[in-house]
Amino acid sequence: MGTMGLALPWKARISSMPRERGTRVEPSEHFAGGPSPAVVNALSEDAALAAACRSGDLRAYERLYAMHGARMKNLARNVLGNPIDAEDAVQETFLKVQRSIASFRGQSSFLTWTYRILINTCYDARRSRLRKKEVANDDSEETPRHEPRTPGAHPALRMALERALAKLTQHQRDVFLLYEVEGFRHAEIARMLEMTEAASKNTLFQAKKNLRQMLEPPRSSAAEAR
Repeated sequence: MGTMGLALPWKARISSMPRERGTRVEPSEHFAGGPSPAVVNALSEDAALAAACRSGDLRAYERLYAMHGARMKNLARNVLGNPIDAEDAVQETFLKVQRSIASFRGQSSFLTWTYRILINTCYDARRSRLRKKEVANDDSEETPRHEPRTPGAHPALRMALERALAKLTQHQRDVFLLYEVEGFRHAEIARMLEMTEAASKNTLFQAKKNLRQMLEPPRSSAAEAR
C-alpha cells in the first residue's frame, strides 16, 4: 500500500493520552443556562438547510457544497489517497444525498448524516479499487500519486506519519482522521461509523498508541548512549 497523500491541515502531534479539546462541546458540557447562542444558531442553520434540501431547493445544495465541499474533499482524499477519487466520492455523495433526502429523519444532524454517506461512499470506492487490483493481479497496480506538500509540514515527518497511518486498521485510521484532522466529536464519529462513543474513544486511543510506537525512536539506542 502506498502512502496516502494526506491533506493534513495541522502540525502532527500525538499526545500520550486521548484528550477532549476545549473547542469541542459535547452535549453534556453545556453550561447550566443551556446551549450557547453559537450552538443554537448552528443547530438552527443545520435544520433549515435540511428542510430546504428536502423541499428540493437546489440553492440549498449549493450552499451545502459551498460550506462543506472543501472539507468533504479533504476527508475523502485522506481516506482514498488521491484528489481525483476524492472529487468523484464527493460528487457521488451529493447525488446520494439528493436521492435519499426523504429518508432523513433528523435523528442526527443533517451534516453528520451527510458525512456518514460520504464515509460509506469512500468505503465502497476503496473496496471497488481493491477488487480491481486483485483482478489485475498486481501488474496494473496504480502508482501512488505525488501530492502537493502540506504547507508547514516537514516532508520527512509527513511521510513517516503517512506510512504509520497506512499500517493502522481501517477503523483506527478513520477515527483518527475524523477526530484529529477533521475535528469531529466522538458523538458525531459514532453516528458516522455506526459505533458507540466509547468505542470511538477507545479506537482513537489505540490509534495514537500504535502511532507513537511506530514514530518514536527506539529507547534502546538512547539507553546505549548513556
